[in-house]
Amino acid sequence: MAGRKRANGEGTVYQRADGRWEGAGYVLTADGASKRVRVYGATRKQAADKLAEKLADSQHGRPVPVDPSMTVGEYLLSWLTTVVVHRVRPSTYTNYDTYVRGFLIPGLGHRPLHALSVAEVRTFLDGTATACQCCARGWDVRRDPHHRRKDRRPRCCAVGRCCQHRVQPATIRYIRAVLSAALAHAVREEVLHRNVASAVRLPTPRRTGYQPFTATEARKYLYAAAFHRHGPLFELALRTGLCRGELLGLQWADLDLDSGHLSVRRTLARVTGGVVFQPPKTEASQRKILLPAACVAALKRYRQRQDLDRREAGDRWTGQDVVFASSTGRPLDPAYVHRQHETVCYLAEVRYIRFHDLRHSCATLLLEQGVELVTIKDLLGHARLHVTADVYAHVRPRLHRNAIEALNQALDPDHPDID
Repeated sequence: MAGRKRANGEGTVYQRADGRWEGAGYVLTADGASKRVRVYGATRKQAADKLAEKLADSQHGRPVPVDPSMTVGEYLLSWLTTVVVHRVRPSTYTNYDTYVRGFLIPGLGHRPLHALSVAEVRTFLDGTATACQCCARGWDVRRDPHHRRKDRRPRCCAVGRCCQHRVQPATIRYIRAVLSAALAHAVREEVLHRNVASAVRLPTPRRTGYQPFTATEARKYLYAAAFHRHGPLFELALRTGLCRGELLGLQWADLDLDSGHLSVRRTLARVTGGVVFQPPKTEASQRKILLPAACVAALKRYRQRQDLDRREAGDRWTGQDVVFASSTGRPLDPAYVHRQHETVCYLAEVRYIRFHDLRHSCATLLLEQGVELVTIKDLLGHARLHVTADVYAHVRPRLHRNAIEALNQALDPDHPDID
């Protein structure tokens, strides 16, 4: 067996001077060229099996990488700058870039692209989920040890005790999704023959419990917002369920205050270097909304105030025609909106919820008023009805209780409709 002559195309297996066995054969690369590859093993069988696997991949149309020395980090950076930048919105590109440079390259960037395995990806994701990011990413070196978060606990491990600042499960899933998208492109381009990230299974995360306002809290919030300079922004968010980016992307040309309509045509997002306007996320997001009478009146007063700002600013006015603008006409910064929302909650003496939860509050209150789910879907701009149903599943028990109580009342022998 050891002296059997191998047929054409089977390659060559022989023993080296150092005692190891080496296999060599020709395979196809992704660009169609023929390339000689070498494999090694402690025994003749190990080397022969490795070589047979390489040759079988080539025969089945799974070529080896053109550049086997390319690392995961090199490929990811190339994918970002040559593929992603042309296919996604600027805000999405910023997110991809953040996760690639902040997590994937530090964790897997040194690995050869063609040698990346399912086990390595799974180990990396498990380690990222359990590691304190303050320690792992060196934040304690750059942070002031006396810096404290809103919950008054020190965030920096330099104080002598690990703060256990871990990423959320949803972040782990996003990291895996970014890596999977990159490797899927490599498979389509025949740089790889398998997407190892797609094979990694992660636990299904629990849905974060939303904390929408009650009707009483919503009334208090609206009353406090009426005294704020940008009160119509907060009122629109609660009354119509518009997202922050949709609100900040509004221009006066999108509003017809005479007929009381608003059209969502763009969003504003923060990216590296500033803010940009971009198209809505989906086709369903481009929608027309009927404005409540209270919002129409508030927006008319707001436009009068903005006309005064324009005259006072003079040459400093930027003229971008945005509805919600600073005193010089610039779009409001998203971080500024969150800070002012927190102030409105404080003045209204209601519990603090995220600004995005104003959108959830709008939908929840509509559901409790008996509005059909499909109507709420159209108002919020969801692409699929099941998305709306899944997001607001927490309201169902309350609606079920109301339905049962209504049925019991209807079946009551003393009900006035019963003869």
